[in-house]
Amino acid sequence: MCLGVGVMAGKYSLEMNEPKPSGSDGHTVEFRIAKLNQVWEKAKRMQLPPVRLSELHSDLRIQEKDELQWKKMKVEGLDENGEKEAQLRRNFNVILAKYGMDGKRDTRPLESNYLKDHDAKEGDIFDDPRLDKLWNKAKSSGKFSNEELLSLKREFQHHKDKIHEYNILMDTIGRTEEIHKNVISPLEGDTKDHVLHQKHTELKQKMRDLNQGFERLRKLSHEGFTEDSEFREPRVIELWEAAKRTNLSKDELDSLKEELHHFETKVEKHSHYQEQLDLSHQKLQHVEALGDKEHIKRNQEKYITLAEKTREMGYKMKKHFQDLSNKISRQGLQHNEL
Repeated sequence: MCLGVGVMAGKYSLEMNEPKPSGSDGHTVEFRIAKLNQVWEKAKRMQLPPVRLSELHSDLRIQEKDELQWKKMKVEGLDENGEKEAQLRRNFNVILAKYGMDGKRDTRPLESNYLKDHDAKEGDIFDDPRLDKLWNKAKSSGKFSNEELLSLKREFQHHKDKIHEYNILMDTIGRTEEIHKNVISPLEGDTKDHVLHQKHTELKQKMRDLNQGFERLRKLSHEGFTEDSEFREPRVIELWEAAKRTNLSKDELDSLKEELHHFETKVEKHSHYQEQLDLSHQKLQHVEALGDKEHIKRNQEKYITLAEKTREMGYKMKKHFQDLSNKISRQGLQHNEL
């Protein structure tokens, strides 16, 4: 029944007003790119939790948008050395690994230098001894209200996810380099070295971000939230901290701060819808067990509508985050070059 609901969610999509491509059997498909549809169909067969399915849909839509833009670039001859294509391939592999669809059993720990020989213990909820130690200390310190603890936990979870994404990216780049060693590659000489350098620069930046993020968590856990804390949501805090590290003027930072407050409202609204989607799914499972067909139908319709709303909001929120990240990076670069 859960699988049926997942299929119905596509049928009653809010995007039905837009023309969608058709498969060989004449049925409409979710994405214009075949491999993305294959991933989507596989995810539904795997019966991923509703919120994870919604997150995957957002990631696939962003991947689709980027790939369609790249196809136009390729026609116009704007990706001669294949850098953009290589980036898209890495992004796609990261999505597969992130949702356990890369052909590997998802038993990989969040490996890093400080994760070796770590046995899971009661109270270890972040798969990382440093994070678990900080969290347990903060939880028992008495410095945080229940609401502040929820905000802090979201920050810890966000940091854990970023460690996971970093390790997936590192693994993906490692496999890409291995392929380049064993096949004849069009990327030769200086061009190939430049692309490899870019990959490692990206990894180094992500590691710097992780170190700065951990330092923020350490400070928060020891000192608590201050009254002048600008934001509550981890993704927004991440953007604000990145902006402050650039050489933007006070007026530019003030303008960005206002934009980030609007974005934070969007993130909080999406989080609320995700919670409601989880509750709706639990209720649907409950009424399915009771067997009242009319009751099941009403709850299915509510769940499908909520799933589509959550999915659409998730895409817009992730796209907005991507745009803000790019904007901050560009502005910081421009100022640093002056």
